[in-house]
Amino acid sequence: MHQKKAQNSEIDNLDIQILSILMKNATTPYTEIAKELIVSGGTIHVRMKKLEDLGIIKGANLEINPQKLGYDVCAFLGIFLEKGSQYNNAVKQLKTVNEIVELHYTTGSWSIFAKIICRDTTHLREILNEQIQSVEGIQRTETFISLEESIKRQITLD
Repeated sequence: MHQKKAQNSEIDNLDIQILSILMKNATTPYTEIAKELIVSGGTIHVRMKKLEDLGIIKGANLEINPQKLGYDVCAFLGIFLEKGSQYNNAVKQLKTVNEIVELHYTTGSWSIFAKIICRDTTHLREILNEQIQSVEGIQRTETFISLEESIKRQITLD
């Protein structure tokens, strides 16, 4: 495995190797990681706790395929705010929209860029009209429907 100097002085190459393995397959047992890296299972457990305490690991999530559950439309929304000062209030209201799966404060044309998952275009229209565009401070939105997700990955550490 390629060795790389850790950017955060509180982590070392062993931490980077552990993260690299888990980023490829988050269900890899600690004992298997320990065996591959020639350390004890306890060492892996201690290192994982440290990485969580440092905020490097934010948690583990179950990844589902929304299409298999009937959510066939992925769209991106460029959201224009009337004033930048309305950002915090708008985000508070947008957090109640379950179909929004990512939300980013951005530079450029939009104040906010969001990823939304819906059952179909009718559902998307309902969410836009009834929930998102009625948020106080939102001036208008631009919607981009994704036709295909071609790349989805974590950063590469090695």
